[in-house]
Amino acid sequence: MLLNKNMIGLLLTLFITLAGFLLAGNLGMYFNLSGFLIVMGGSFGCALISYRLDRLAVVYRVILSSYNHRPKQPREIVEILIDLAVKSRFSGILSLQEDERETSILFLRGALGLLVDGHQPSEVQDILGSEMYFFKQRRDDAERIIRTIANYFPPFGLIGSIVGLVAMMVNVGDSSVILASVPIALTSTLYGLVFSNFFFLPFAANLSERTSQELLLQRMILEGVLAIQSDMNPRLLETKLKSFLTPSMRDGKMVSIDRIKQKFNIYEEKQPIGNYAG
Repeated sequence: MLLNKNMIGLLLTLFITLAGFLLAGNLGMYFNLSGFLIVMGGSFGCALISYRLDRLAVVYRVILSSYNHRPKQPREIVEILIDLAVKSRFSGILSLQEDERETSILFLRGALGLLVDGHQPSEVQDILGSEMYFFKQRRDDAERIIRTIANYFPPFGLIGSIVGLVAMMVNVGDSSVILASVPIALTSTLYGLVFSNFFFLPFAANLSERTSQELLLQRMILEGVLAIQSDMNPRLLETKLKSFLTPSMRDGKMVSIDRIKQKFNIYEEKQPIGNYAG
């Protein structure tokens, strides 16, 4: 839903931007192949000089993934962890092994694997904490590369403008050459600013926002699996996990134990859960 809203907003702003270009004259006059080649060739050439091709390929995949895959909402993570906590209480920690194969969240899958393998809480916290740290390091590195490439575009827009001005000065007596050089000088600066500020800087900002959101989910999962391992009361765990949510995201309803028992086909209680009622 969030992605759809973003796409609607993007299309709307593109329409408004293009309308501004159209009101200023024919849209075709803003296209100039020479200026485009100078800006794009120079900027991506610098990127290839600065970074290995395989690193740029990774950044490209990260950008695509940040727009193509909707992350879980914190509210959904709370429900998943409460389900697992109740199942663990009824059926034992080893019953989570089937959920290890079912979950689509890699971090949660790895966390459940550590629980099933019987690692100590300190080991689980250390392993998952390291995973979170290096995840952030990789994302920060990708964001830095994107911002660096964004910074290449405006200078090459200026270079394109200088190329156009030089062509005009050399051929000051030839009106046809001057008329052909003016678009290069002006559109090059335009291309540099547009590609930097309309594409690459927003790519970096989006990646930063997604990284923060995913780190929040990973922190919730870490707290949740440690609580499950310590056999915390599911109702208390739910209250704890909801502290990660903003007030507007808390619906005030407690998870129904009957729904969880039906979901996991639990018919006999192995141990009481106190006042955890549906």
